[in-house]
Amino acid sequence: MSPAPPSILSAKVLVPFVLTGVIWGSTWFVITGQIDGVAPSWSIAWRFLLATPAMFIVARMMRRPLSLGAKGQLLAVAIGIAQFCGNFNFVYRSELHLTSGIVAVMFTMLMVPNALFGWWLLGQKITRGFIFGSLIAIAGISLLLIHETRTAPPLDVAGAGNVGLGIALAVGGILCASIANVVQANETGRALPMVSLLAWSMLYGTILDFALAWFTAGPPTFPTNWDYWGGIAWLALAGSVVTFPLHYNLVRQIGAGRAAYNGVVTVIVAMLLSTLLEDYRWNALTIGGAALALFGMIVALKARHPVPPRPVAAGGE
Repeated sequence: MSPAPPSILSAKVLVPFVLTGVIWGSTWFVITGQIDGVAPSWSIAWRFLLATPAMFIVARMMRRPLSLGAKGQLLAVAIGIAQFCGNFNFVYRSELHLTSGIVAVMFTMLMVPNALFGWWLLGQKITRGFIFGSLIAIAGISLLLIHETRTAPPLDVAGAGNVGLGIALAVGGILCASIANVVQANETGRALPMVSLLAWSMLYGTILDFALAWFTAGPPTFPTNWDYWGGIAWLALAGSVVTFPLHYNLVRQIGAGRAAYNGVVTVIVAMLLSTLLEDYRWNALTIGGAALALFGMIVALKARHPVPPRPVAAGGE
């Protein structure tokens, strides 16, 4: 008999569980400082210019082989395009129009396209409980978005505050992240060390990020404020390099389903930061929406298929 998984209340599980949730919850707000007067694409490029070599170092420290083979490299290119270029460029731009905590709540719905793509491409089953929980969560998110629309400021010259555009951009980010999640869950991806696959995917995504930034925003910009570069370091190192190994160790210890519940911590932290630092106002509509979204997420996670795709990005941005 295989040993029983450790209790989630044991220190070796609880500490990384809470730590990853808190760090990922903070990343949504930190992004707001990366798009304040700076082209989003350049902020993304600087972030992954720092994160990529750090991820290669982590792979070596974990003694994971860096050779992926031809199929593995092609898979890394696909993940780099979808996750580390498409997803992040959509998300950063969505936060020009939506409160960061709302974008975080929207991303709890990543499990829906994950399940649909997994059913379509990998033959994974979708349970009735998962559908029921997802519908509850979508209803809650809809209430939050209705409030966001009602309280949005008038559009400025740059178009900031366009809630509809923010929703569309966030959905684009969710779809890109979901595509990355599902394509790496094929036979080739499951045979590769996740940290090594992430490192190569980040490298290809970073190359594309620099090309996109130069094409859309011109030559690179170098902000002089220390908090901008502090945010870059936090997002690159804490938000990506520290949390991924912790998260995948949790998956090995307690299983992917139970580890996914740190998404609840992530959303709570993200909304708390929006309340404290973005002056997010709560009322009956938003309280009900947040409660429904969290409850639906929990119901859906409890009913999810026991072998979901390994996420290349879980919980935060």
